[in-house]
Amino acid sequence: MNSGDTAWVLVSAALVLLMTPGLAFFYGGMVRSRGVLNMLMMSLGSIGVIGVLWVLFGYSMAFATDIGGLGLLANPFENFGLAGLLGEDSLSGTIPSLAFVGFQAMFAILTVALISGAIADRARFGPWLLFAALWAVVVYFPVAHWVFDFDDTDDAGNVTGVGGWIANRLAAIDFAGGTAVHINAGAAALALVLVLGKRKNWPKGVGKPHNLPFVVLGAGLLWFGWFGFNAGSALAADNTAAFVLVNTLVATSAAMLGWLLVERLRDGHATTLGAASGIVAGLVAITPACSSVTPLGAIAIGAITGAACALAVSLKFTFGYDDSLDVVGVHLVGGLLGTLLVGLFASADAPAGVAGLFYGGGLDQLWRQAVGAFAVLIYSFVLSLLLALIVKATIGFRLSEEDEAAGIDETEHAETAYHFGDDRSGRRASAAAGDVEDRKLEGSRA
Repeated sequence: MNSGDTAWVLVSAALVLLMTPGLAFFYGGMVRSRGVLNMLMMSLGSIGVIGVLWVLFGYSMAFATDIGGLGLLANPFENFGLAGLLGEDSLSGTIPSLAFVGFQAMFAILTVALISGAIADRARFGPWLLFAALWAVVVYFPVAHWVFDFDDTDDAGNVTGVGGWIANRLAAIDFAGGTAVHINAGAAALALVLVLGKRKNWPKGVGKPHNLPFVVLGAGLLWFGWFGFNAGSALAADNTAAFVLVNTLVATSAAMLGWLLVERLRDGHATTLGAASGIVAGLVAITPACSSVTPLGAIAIGAITGAACALAVSLKFTFGYDDSLDVVGVHLVGGLLGTLLVGLFASADAPAGVAGLFYGGGLDQLWRQAVGAFAVLIYSFVLSLLLALIVKATIGFRLSEEDEAAGIDETEHAETAYHFGDDRSGRRASAAAGDVEDRKLEGSRA
């Protein structure tokens, strides 16, 4: 065990957990005032559900002994309740096994929470928690095995334990979760919006973000935590972690500028919401690529993705799907671009040591990236669609029209976020405030 590596991974795990409350603020600020508490609760609920499932059998499904040697699924019972991992002599590389368990738990939590932004203002809380649990078991845990579980080898390089097929047989590069986290969550978000349908009066009557300072606070917390997300994935306090940290900084900066440039050219002004959204798009894009590109490549990936996602968020109006907070436009599109651009910008000078098309490596890495990305996209979309339909058919998923009109905070949680010295019932006050918002504001990002 290396104490420096252990300390870095433990700190990184805490940083990644902070990303989920950061996401809650980011999403919460973008909805109307009568829906902010529900957005916070959907993220907090993800922590509760996935935190328990991960310890029971989620970690085992992702990182225990592979079943059948195909790289598809690990044994869910081998480390049930973290059995076999609790002793001081249980190590994962140079860190205690439990440090790795905790670090990976935060990834599972955040991935589920990301999905919630697509169905803001119209999904019942209980069915959301049920879907979150089912999705984690059926989709996330297996995909985490595909992407994050590397083969065990002996000193001679012989494989002694089979890991996931994307990481090992396909050899696609996904350093911190472009496929397992962002494409996975984005595809699930698209499936959910198709099952739940559009919000009442969408797109013109749903209002603008009610609290942009919350959005910026959330983006800042996400960026801060993302250094643990990406650099912590080195699982060591070494040059790779430092390299990844710098790439995460510059790609995100470039993406913000790319998004703002598109806004300025298209709309005539650069917005605070655009800056915050560009930050998240850049973080998404550099996640898979941060160990395989130079800082110049990271700038290119960030700028391309920031501009592309600024354009992609308008696709929902073209195709008529109500992705409330642009999970598809940012996480699915950004995750795809970040994963695929590895095949173009990867440099042998980066820690991953692989050359992409622009650095003399030909198309070899590009096709590997494409297969991994689209395999996760298709798997997640199909299974998410089926799970959402099951939840809808059994216990119902969507709010009634009456409850949606009254406000989801009141109807689902019996609370309101803001009180202005008024003793009226929360429901009446919330509904009245919502009516004013609906009359005054149009389009969440139109």
